[in-house]
Amino acid sequence: MESPPHATASADEMPSIWKEQHAQDAPPGFVPPMGPGEVAAVESLLGYEFRDKALVEEALTHGSFYYPYRPGVTYERLEYLGDAVLTCVVSREVFLTYGQLQPGPLTRLRAANVDKEKLARVAVVHGLHHFLRHKAPNLDGQITDFIEELSMYPIHSNGLLDPPKVLCDVVESLIGAIYCDSNFNQEIVWQVFQKFADPLISLETLGKHPVSELFEFCQKTRRGVKIMKDEWDKNLTVEVLIDGEMVGRATYAQKKEIAQNRAAKAALDKLKETLGQSQTEPMSAEVSEQFNKIDLTGS
Repeated sequence: MESPPHATASADEMPSIWKEQHAQDAPPGFVPPMGPGEVAAVESLLGYEFRDKALVEEALTHGSFYYPYRPGVTYERLEYLGDAVLTCVVSREVFLTYGQLQPGPLTRLRAANVDKEKLARVAVVHGLHHFLRHKAPNLDGQITDFIEELSMYPIHSNGLLDPPKVLCDVVESLIGAIYCDSNFNQEIVWQVFQKFADPLISLETLGKHPVSELFEFCQKTRRGVKIMKDEWDKNLTVEVLIDGEMVGRATYAQKKEIAQNRAAKAALDKLKETLGQSQTEPMSAEVSEQFNKIDLTGS
């Protein structure tokens, strides 16, 4: 098995010069390239030395970086490739690791290790956001907010956090870049990702989605569940009714799904507190089907 090449630059050396460069507007028609020091620092974080250094710059360039000039090459093509190869190598890993596990749990394990939140965690833990080339006005603040919220969920929030998609994108684009640079070697991709994403989510640390857990809990306790959203509420407030009584409520203006998940978690916590329970059994096939068909009902 071929091992990935390793860079020698220190992972703790963040590019202050690049930050100054990033803060300046490029002259008309000119977009500053990444310097050799920045490329070496990224290689050190990844534990992989690129043959084609231009792939590093491409993998870290957001479309907004070219504003107000004509758009150039961005990470989108590499992101597409990285997304596909990550799905493949992680599918293979969970399939081989859990020889008796059925497709449903295998799918949830794979998804938990390549979803937006997991990959965004990988990006900020290793400081990749410091190298992101962009001019999106609110992105830095969104990344800061996400980093602050991570401390509440050491492994995964299971749908309660809303990470900036760009963080996931750059991990996928860098994986795509490694795949290209290694002559499409999946073994090298897996070796890099396995170390970079450590610890991977296992069957023992795989959490439950709050909505599915709520439905399972209410099925066991013979309670009716209804999730409602006021279509006229611009703040996206979602309420959870149990047997017609409101027991959970959450507001999240950016995304309906996050508000729904947080409302379900609030309701679940209240129900467990009331009944003195802390755990439920794995989700049944019937409840899984109900969860997959769930829709928010306007009040």
